[in-house]
Amino acid sequence: MSMLQLLWFVLIAVLFSGFFFLEGFDFGIGMSLRTVAKTDAEQDALIDSIGPHWDGNEVWLITAGGAMFAAIPYWYASLFSGFYIILLIILLGLIYRGVSFEFRGSMETSKYRDLWTTISALCSFIVPFFFGVLFTDVVAGMPMDKEGNILATAGFFDYLNVFSIIGGVALALLSYMHGLNYMRLKLLPGELVTRAANQLKVLYPVLLVGEVAFAVALYFSTDFFVEKPVLTVALLAAVVLLTVLSWFASLKNHQMVAFLALGLVIIMIVVLLFVGLFPRVMVATDPANSILLKNATSTPYTLKWMTGIALTTVPIVIAYQAWSFWTFRQRIKVNGK
Repeated sequence: MSMLQLLWFVLIAVLFSGFFFLEGFDFGIGMSLRTVAKTDAEQDALIDSIGPHWDGNEVWLITAGGAMFAAIPYWYASLFSGFYIILLIILLGLIYRGVSFEFRGSMETSKYRDLWTTISALCSFIVPFFFGVLFTDVVAGMPMDKEGNILATAGFFDYLNVFSIIGGVALALLSYMHGLNYMRLKLLPGELVTRAANQLKVLYPVLLVGEVAFAVALYFSTDFFVEKPVLTVALLAAVVLLTVLSWFASLKNHQMVAFLALGLVIIMIVVLLFVGLFPRVMVATDPANSILLKNATSTPYTLKWMTGIALTTVPIVIAYQAWSFWTFRQRIKVNGK
């Protein structure tokens, strides 16, 4: 395995980490439209809080998909064909969530305005849930042939099982709580922020229980503890410790610390999955049919050119997003309150 192959595996992990960190709080804000906000003014304030950023945050996902296609095409082909239905659901969720913001603002009656608010909240849950299902299925293993094709015999419970559902719920819950922490950072103090803080007091213990359940399911559903026991335990410990840090920071009203610590929990989970996956990119129930990174990448020439392009463009994207967050850093009022 070459350094360029390893580099692009790491870069794709970084891109997915960036997507789930940045878009995670967008999903959380979307879900909050129905679970925290009670009035049109509060819903408007929540949408305004992510308005300048949500579509830019999705660039990380597009870039991750493009990087997989160009750098590790065998992985891309196996993943996108084998998980076609799940990825279609994710795509539709992203589309409907995006247009819901525009359609909601254009509706002249409260009935249809409420309808698009509900669609936005529902899609904001569906997308992280099915991403969680997708990634847990990938590391747990699927019935595949030696060409990397997921077999037609793969049934419903190969895709949706205890481990994948735990993974889906965990990512959706993390995104929701990430959004609540972002809300406390972005909105001026008031009833809406107070309700978010009260929900977080209840949800942090639930999250810790969920992380234990995820660790147990990981033990029984993957080979992580056999192949990489030290790294797996260390990363799971980091997840728990960061969650506790975020919880106590939230209770002490250290909003930035709570937000960043929970965001790092999301990143640590992505790192855990990629570390456990390596040196494979797709895990088969028959280990002989798993797709290895060294056999799945493009030619060294292609990887060399892509590396040059990435080193040029990624810093520009990061700089632009940093400028965007700085420019729109002011806290938002809820209907002037």
